[in-house]
Amino acid sequence: MTDRDGKIRLFVEADLGPGAEVALTAEQAHYLFTVMRLGPGAPVAAFNGRDGEWIAEARPAGRRGGALVARRPGQPQRTPPDLWLAFAPIRKARTDFIVEKATELGCARVVPVMTRFTVAERVRPDRLRAHAIEAAEQCGETCVPEVADPVRLDALLDGWDPARRLMFCDESRAARPAQQALVGAQPGPWAILTGPVGGFAPEEADRLRRLPFVLPVTLGPRVLRADTAAVAAITLWQAALGDWR
Repeated sequence: MTDRDGKIRLFVEADLGPGAEVALTAEQAHYLFTVMRLGPGAPVAAFNGRDGEWIAEARPAGRRGGALVARRPGQPQRTPPDLWLAFAPIRKARTDFIVEKATELGCARVVPVMTRFTVAERVRPDRLRAHAIEAAEQCGETCVPEVADPVRLDALLDGWDPARRLMFCDESRAARPAQQALVGAQPGPWAILTGPVGGFAPEEADRLRRLPFVLPVTLGPRVLRADTAAVAAITLWQAALGDWR
């Protein structure tokens, strides 16, 4: 939970501003004062996803308590592009990896999608959010993506807002490479959809290709694992339409 300068970073839910006092959870207090051995007055970089980063002063209180007092601004609030990652969950550690990398690469929302071939243990949004928070703390981010509840693919598509374009990672060789397909595309609300181990069922892929808001793309000539595909797709979109330009 440190940035490149070695400063400890912590996500908090409370509002931040000059002199704001934020009560720590027992877990946060244990981490700061027992694991990291911070003393009174030690600096901590706090952020809540709304008010930017604030350099705060640590105030321990007992064995499992304490607070942070915001003293001065740190990094300004950074807002990611309006990009969602919709992905089919896979094994637990690999799903955690996808959420962590979506946070680091600048997604605003992650949506676990249950497809016909999805084989995964029960998906816990609270667990995924904890991984997103940890990733934001470690990589110097000031925002944490929203983690949606799992949804079936057909329900997701039934309720889709057509104003949000959907980049469908299609294994069919009939689709264009993502770099080519995104040339000339307009920024704005977008989402990326990646599939499960084994890919999408034929009827799922057929429906996606027929939808007017869907852009089918390939991610290159190689077969990618599901978690690698998510990272590659976000990277290609960010380079073409996101805030990497």
